[in-house]
Amino acid sequence: MPHARRFGLSTQLYHAQRLTSEHLRQIGGAGFETVELMATRTHLDYHNEAVIADLQGWLSSARLDLESVHAPTSESFVAGRHGAVLNLASPDAAAREHAVDEALRALHIARRLPFRTLVVHAGAASTPRPAPGTNSRDAARRSIERLAEAARPLGVTVGVELVPNELSTSGSLVHFVEEVLEAGAATICLDLGHARLEGDVADAIENVAGHIGLVHAHDNRGRQDDHLLPFEGTIDWPWALTTLQKVGYDGAVILEPSPQGSTRDTLARARAARARMEQLLEAY
Repeated sequence: MPHARRFGLSTQLYHAQRLTSEHLRQIGGAGFETVELMATRTHLDYHNEAVIADLQGWLSSARLDLESVHAPTSESFVAGRHGAVLNLASPDAAAREHAVDEALRALHIARRLPFRTLVVHAGAASTPRPAPGTNSRDAARRSIERLAEAARPLGVTVGVELVPNELSTSGSLVHFVEEVLEAGAATICLDLGHARLEGDVADAIENVAGHIGLVHAHDNRGRQDDHLLPFEGTIDWPWALTTLQKVGYDGAVILEPSPQGSTRDTLARARAARARMEQLLEAY
């Protein structure tokens, strides 16, 4: 490999809790170099300047870089349940504008804490199944171009995530970033777990090759979005990672597990999964 690849962990592991310095110390202590923050106000109050100032110190203490911020997709996440949906592709002008405003608030973390990628969803996920007309491609375009314009002077790239909905399959995302958005407005956040729900992960990687700005790594058994750690579901990780190498992706890989058992155990398994991934990448 030309250089050491960055591996990070998403704070999704702690999503149902208020983020604390201890959570970040646990991530750094598990051997990760970088982190993705879930910007949901019940987890991280990104509206609060004092919280962002504290976060700066917490990251430094944990020796973590801030790789990315995941724009909010709901107003809250409490006891395993999401609050009202924030949908950048809503055909309702007021709802879309509110979702954009919240994403901009999350983006503005970069005014104090630089990061590389603002991860966004082009529309609500298909599970639970949204009502017909929930996701508008034109509304998504207007939202993401506005975010991209605001992100550019902050040195942030917008990464549109591969998620289970009609706007965000691998093929749809390539068309979106190449033909619908202004040139260079966004990259693709390749979510390997979501790609597994679409079908063949290697095919999805090849479909989006050339547009990948960030990779999310989690696993499932092909039926639902389990957010297992790599190697705990049915993704063919040797083949997926070989394909990532083949298409020339050398950016960060963010593990995105949901809580499975104790946090300590999940972090130990995450560290082991990262080591296996590194071995496979080095063997290519």
